[in-house]
Amino acid sequence: MLEGLLIGLQTAFSLQNLLMVIGGCLIGTFIGMLPGLGPMSIIAIMIPVAISMGDPSAALILLAGVYYGAIFGGSTSSILLNAPGVAGTVASSFDGYPMAKKGKAGKALTVAAIASFAGGTIGAILLMVFAPALSSVALLFHSAEYFALMVVGLSAIAAFAGTGQVAKALMMTLLGLMMATVGEGALFNMPRFTMGIMDLQSGFGFITLAMAMFALPEALFLVLKPRTMGESNSGEIKDLRITGSEAKSIAPVIGRQSVQGFFIGVLPGAGATIASFLGYAVERNIAPKEEQEQFGKGSIKGLAAPETANNAACTGSFVPLLTLGIPGSGTTAILLGALIALNVTPGPRLMIDEPQVFWAVIMSMFIGNLVLLILNLPLIPYIAKVLAVPRNYLIPFILFFTLMGAYIGQNNATELLLLVGFGVCATALRFADYPLAPLLIGFILGGMLEDNFARSMQLYDGIAFIWERPMTLGLLVIAVILVALPSYRARRARLRAAGVADGD
Repeated sequence: MLEGLLIGLQTAFSLQNLLMVIGGCLIGTFIGMLPGLGPMSIIAIMIPVAISMGDPSAALILLAGVYYGAIFGGSTSSILLNAPGVAGTVASSFDGYPMAKKGKAGKALTVAAIASFAGGTIGAILLMVFAPALSSVALLFHSAEYFALMVVGLSAIAAFAGTGQVAKALMMTLLGLMMATVGEGALFNMPRFTMGIMDLQSGFGFITLAMAMFALPEALFLVLKPRTMGESNSGEIKDLRITGSEAKSIAPVIGRQSVQGFFIGVLPGAGATIASFLGYAVERNIAPKEEQEQFGKGSIKGLAAPETANNAACTGSFVPLLTLGIPGSGTTAILLGALIALNVTPGPRLMIDEPQVFWAVIMSMFIGNLVLLILNLPLIPYIAKVLAVPRNYLIPFILFFTLMGAYIGQNNATELLLLVGFGVCATALRFADYPLAPLLIGFILGGMLEDNFARSMQLYDGIAFIWERPMTLGLLVIAVILVALPSYRARRARLRAAGVADGD
């Protein structure tokens, strides 16, 4: 390992590779800030550039920098405009945007930058230490375990439901799962619920739905409720620093979610999205009752948790990619294609056959996270000034990025019609006080849930895999606990209140 670290340091600190890290982080950060342009798009565009270099180490360092740079920067549009363009930053908007509306945009961006840096750096340390051992753990997960893991991810709906809203959150999750079934199914390559529309054969686009659920209703709210929703935050952006007590409160959250996010990222098929949702759910469930009520209203812990988890998961996703040759997400699948095009075969022998590639990527992550922190912290006052623009001027910008992001996502005009239709429905649901996050969770996880459930049913001739595989059963038990715990807490609080009332 020490020899590998020295090789990695020597390779990563060459002038060319340092420029690749800085360039990748810059490109990724600015692309991540634009709603609708996620890491997959830019990495796919940059593959020809990376391959033309001829050096596998430099190419992978550049593409990896773009990847975690985009996740790092993706929180900006989520916090400032409530327009998450990357699935992994959806959870960041739940508390980041309320903080921005309270005039704490600078503080929210500072917390996001620090949490992202800590999650990425701790993830890189864990990757360096545990990569050889974790490759064998990832092999233990089959389709049955992935199905159970998706169920655990869906159980996070309880964390996004306010007091007495668990039923509403459950309904929205089921609606998201139903929307995920549109298009070709897992068992049969036949279109379902497309109503004969060819453009729906591949299903609804994530970007379209994310924009319709979050960004478009925001623009419509600014029009419909200009006095309550559209106050101008003009003037100097203040409150950029976090206090000592705030730093002390988020430190344990960052520590827990760095480890949890990394290990979720190690599992192929899990990735930053599930890590961020589970990170948010776990921190909300273990928080004291008075702090729980602040989640969704601008909680500093509610922002730190998903930001830390998604960056740690990005680092963790390189474990199955480099040690097993298994892509953990769509983005790492593109990175796998780039590696193969560069005549590098990822797998258990990569550390032996191409140690300079493996260890250079890990060393570049330390440099990249430092570059991202240095890049983002000084720019926070300028980025936060987006909110100094009068809200009525922001409406056309939000609409432009929303429409552009939806069109680029699928490259057809039908997406624009779907965006408007879903956006109007989402606005009505917001007026009716229905939580929109569970719908998006159900949609994102629905496809993976169905695929893995179908494969498990075929392999085990029914649902016998639930009790035949202990790890699957254990994960499902955890999911039940995550759903039942908030209801149990609410019932206990009601009984206590009733007891106090009787005592009076």
